Amino acid sequence: MHAPYNPLDKRHLGESVVKALLDRPADLLKQIAPFAGAGVYAIYYNGGFQAYAPLSAVNRKAANWPIYVGKAVPAGARKGIDEVETAVGCALFNRLSEHLKTISEAENLDIDDFACRFLTVDDIWIPLAESLLIQEFFPLWNLVVEGFGNHDPGSGRTAGKRPVWDMIHPGRTWAKNHPVQPVTKMEEIYASISRAMGQVSPKPKRHAKVTESWPLKSASTQSPTAAI
Repeated sequence: MHAPYNPLDKRHLGESVVKALLDRPADLLKQIAPFAGAGVYAIYYNGGFQAYAPLSAVNRKAANWPIYVGKAVPAGARKGIDEVETAVGCALFNRLSEHLKTISEAENLDIDDFACRFLTVDDIWIPLAESLLIQEFFPLWNLVVEGFGNHDPGSGRTAGKRPVWDMIHPGRTWAKNHPVQPVTKMEEIYASISRAMGQVSPKPKRHAKVTESWPLKSASTQSPTAAI
């Protein structure tokens, strides 16, 4: 017997945040103006990197399927600080700016080929919304080509292997100091990319109807907030 539908169930509330994000128009990543708040985001690719051709085809006319989704939480949330009011600052904008810099440094990517949806959300819903987005889209840079969201581990911490993302998209200065991945590992990754591209669809089940075209309008006119 199925339980009765509860609109206030935690998962349903999380899905409402996902819908609010996907209902927003997408903007070119390089055009996002500074704004305050924490929240969730989805990054879309529409470029000429051959291994991602099926993804680019789906995103050719509009941002339909993200290559990466993520979150930015208030600084206190990372430490488990339980406060009614937490200084959020520009956590989400700063995270998107880090991604902008990472993509700009890559030798085989063009920042003009990236768009983004973003939504400031009350921090209690941020991890759940990110998890649901990953379940929905199986984003390539979250689950296959890992390392896009990594930070510089710092001076003297170069024993770990170079992130897979940096093996495929070289350019980040700090990553060059790490040992390369074995050839067999990279062969496995490219095979995994091929399999993942087979799952890309132009019509995700909960995706809003898309009306904008690519390239997309500037983010300067948007209000990135959702209330739950």
